[in-house]
Amino acid sequence: MLIGAHVSPSGGPEKAIGRGLERGARSIQFFNQNPRAWRARVYTDEEAAAFRAAARESPIEATLIHAVYLINCASEDPVIRAKSLEALTISLRCGAAIGAHAVVLHPGSALGGDPEAAIARAGATIAEALAESDGCALHLENTAGSGGTLGRSFRELADLIEAAGGDRRLGLCLDSCHLLASGFDGRSPEGLAAVIDECVSVVGLERLGSLHLNDSKTPLGSNVDRHANVGEGELGREGCATFLSEPRFDGLPCVLETPGPGHGPTTEEVALAMELREQGLTARDG
Repeated sequence: MLIGAHVSPSGGPEKAIGRGLERGARSIQFFNQNPRAWRARVYTDEEAAAFRAAARESPIEATLIHAVYLINCASEDPVIRAKSLEALTISLRCGAAIGAHAVVLHPGSALGGDPEAAIARAGATIAEALAESDGCALHLENTAGSGGTLGRSFRELADLIEAAGGDRRLGLCLDSCHLLASGFDGRSPEGLAAVIDECVSVVGLERLGSLHLNDSKTPLGSNVDRHANVGEGELGREGCATFLSEPRFDGLPCVLETPGPGHGPTTEEVALAMELREQGLTARDG
């Protein structure tokens, strides 16, 4: 497992490599542009080359780009869908330019409308973004299930992939906080095995491409997305150790998106996650 952290790309994408190294990360994630603005950010050839060079010289083995939060591929508003398409396409092109493992996307929200129609709209928008880009995977992130957000169940994620045409570049990013909040109790090895069995049955193991490790400030089935630092929430140290040691997660990038002391994951928290993985593996060998 490639445990790492969400970091800032301020100053240019290659700066994210150094910030990952400071944290002892084996994988990193960052936003390719301001996550709360539509202002496009396209990497220059020089920026992409600098990132690739820095990555080659580092122990960081995987990079994820997180698409901006404003994207709603399922919106009924054609203007929002058009902006979402542009932002998602730019993210995918940036991912291809720097050799990213994948772009991670919150699929969107039905906003109180018909979920089936929303899935169809989201699928069409995602398919168009994939057609207008090349070479970078797109991982749909499971959601906590608040409001009309899409992706709260494996069935919805499978339906989104099907609606987008089933492209081989489509995969999943599983978030530990969102799983718990949406009602999946994976705090024990047996519980998590059952959750992943369902994921494999409905979506397919080949689609599982990346992970987010976040503890949860809210309880099982709350449908509220509030990240806690590792071991300090409803998952606890044992639940985090279980998630980190799931055998079917071996080799995947696992990025912490925790609040830390206010500026995201710290070196100490990345080290704790690595320690908890070893504890989880030892307990499984038992």
